[in-house]
Amino acid sequence: MSDWLSYIPALILILGPAVILHEFGHFIVAKLLKIRVETFSVGFGPRLFGKRWGTTDYRVSLVPLGGYVKLGGDESNAAIEGEGESDIPAPERFDLRPRWQKFLVMVAGPTMNILTALAIVFAGALKNGVPASPVPVVDRVAEGGLSERAGLKPGDRIISFNGVENPSWQRIKDDASLRPEQPLPAVVERNGQRVELSITPRKEVEEGESIGTLDFRPDYGALPVIVDGVLPDSPAAKAGLQENDRILTINGEPVGDETDVRNVVRAHKSESLRIQIMRNGQQQELTTGTERLDGDKIGVNAAVDLPQVPVGLAGAASYAVQRNVAILRMTGEAFGQIFRGQRSARESLAGPIGIARQSSHVIKQFGLAGLFSMLGFLSLNLGIVNLLPIPVLDGGAIFLLLVEAVLGWIGWRMSMRLRERIQLIGFVVLFLLMSFVITNDLLKEVSLRRNANNQPAATGK
Repeated sequence: MSDWLSYIPALILILGPAVILHEFGHFIVAKLLKIRVETFSVGFGPRLFGKRWGTTDYRVSLVPLGGYVKLGGDESNAAIEGEGESDIPAPERFDLRPRWQKFLVMVAGPTMNILTALAIVFAGALKNGVPASPVPVVDRVAEGGLSERAGLKPGDRIISFNGVENPSWQRIKDDASLRPEQPLPAVVERNGQRVELSITPRKEVEEGESIGTLDFRPDYGALPVIVDGVLPDSPAAKAGLQENDRILTINGEPVGDETDVRNVVRAHKSESLRIQIMRNGQQQELTTGTERLDGDKIGVNAAVDLPQVPVGLAGAASYAVQRNVAILRMTGEAFGQIFRGQRSARESLAGPIGIARQSSHVIKQFGLAGLFSMLGFLSLNLGIVNLLPIPVLDGGAIFLLLVEAVLGWIGWRMSMRLRERIQLIGFVVLFLLMSFVITNDLLKEVSLRRNANNQPAATGK
């Protein structure tokens, strides 16, 4: 029950700002163009509460699955937003404005979301620098693992991975994460020779979703493995692990990165773990019980403490664009896999409950940085999804503007009645999709809790 209660503030802190910023984009452009804004609503359905300032009713509505801005004279969404005022002066009516102004208002919402995502990464890069990217030269390969059996060896330099030439280590990890248990073509340079391999990412399940991980690591050099997140009430938390602890060994085995941590924990998944750490300059030993999360996890997020490279305005802007483009590429590939039947929609799609669960866990592990990271991720996806040509979404309205323009060239005109019917169909489709993802969220939540309850109890600390 306590987890459910933590979902509520997480959803408010993540989804709320993303929706408000989106609607603010529509709102501010409409105001700048002197178009009447009748309603600024967070949520759909009946009005719960709000305040009227000037000619605009600022409200919170019953169904917290988005929001809308009701523009004066725009009755295309009347079935959803309700009838508008009838005595609006012609200069303030949205429906009487030229198409280019309508386009600017419609595109402003998604644009605000995309700019928010860019701004969050930009600010983080400017403040903290950008992580140094190791050269994809293999340092260690898990003994007996899939990559070793495929022929990968320490010292190999990866020059092609999954069809991408000269990939960065981040690109290699990203591509692997989307393709668990799928053989991926790779080419390595070994002693001046090109060697072709087929590397299969290992399948892991996190929050009910399958992801691919690699059982080898690049040459990071002599860098410490730092704890940057511990789940509350997890085996790691019960053992006393804290953020910023440096992990030295687990059960006497040295660890060089998060992959080593994962491999050692998995190898001893039915045993207590003796974890040697360095904290505030003092070496300590902590001991976990035999309890595990999802079968083989102890609830710790460990990462190599890569140095941050300071960047200026141009460097921060470039990094912000690169990271957001990478997120979009991965999201697009994941959707492509769903449509091709290579990935389960039930496993991959998340609704409000799924977003709240993921946000809650990220905030617990990473605090304020995690909150902004999730806000940027959700805002980016919200902006892009809203540009899809689906009725009710902004992309649908933009598409109808283009259709109207084409019809105008041949002397035809789209009636308001037809527009309303198209919008209503879009709303029904959106409602069915939301019903699917919410039902999916609930089933996934029940499954996760059932699995958690089936885990063996801890026997020690």
